[in-house]
Amino acid sequence: MKTIGHILARYTAWIWGVLAPLGMWGVFLIAFADSALLGMPIDALVAAFAYQHRGRFLLYVIMASLGSAVGSIPLYIIGYLGGEKVLRKRISEERFQKIHQSFDRHEFWALMFPGMLPPPMPFKIFVLGAAVFEMRFTHFLAAIFLGRFVRFSVLSVLVLWFGPQIVQVLGNLFKQHLYPALGVVAAVAVLFWLVLRSRKKAADQKV
Repeated sequence: MKTIGHILARYTAWIWGVLAPLGMWGVFLIAFADSALLGMPIDALVAAFAYQHRGRFLLYVIMASLGSAVGSIPLYIIGYLGGEKVLRKRISEERFQKIHQSFDRHEFWALMFPGMLPPPMPFKIFVLGAAVFEMRFTHFLAAIFLGRFVRFSVLSVLVLWFGPQIVQVLGNLFKQHLYPALGVVAAVAVLFWLVLRSRKKAADQKV
């Protein structure tokens, strides 16, 4: 395990060395690759950029969220063209039905909520599900952007408060205490939804 951790640390450091000169576009590229290709150390990189550029951390959060949304488009196309067969090959029938039901009830939250969660959440499965269950494309992009925006915003604020080491702490927390951590994230999601709802009602009352 220590050897694997050492390799991942060196891998992250190498990527950081390549992307650091690119600034916000480096964050966009790594987020795009994380969504479109294999998993990348996106959380560690966003945290590093936010910590080193405190005054512009929100810009890096936005670029990472945008990169994640745009990078998910190829997978959406694969799911849309491949249909249910693509998704059924990757998950069990029981899991397929649960995801289908979640999209039937509220497709936006069915995608946004997993987008808020770090690994080991298999987010690409939900991206495929959004395409298979014919989620509107604009809603698809918005759900991923907002989910990632919440995730990277919370991460950046924690890093600014506690330092970069919080990334490893949170990673271990999700691996060892997945369900309690999911409960906390769910509470944050509900709070976020309530704030948006209250603002919308206030705006409607002014009209």
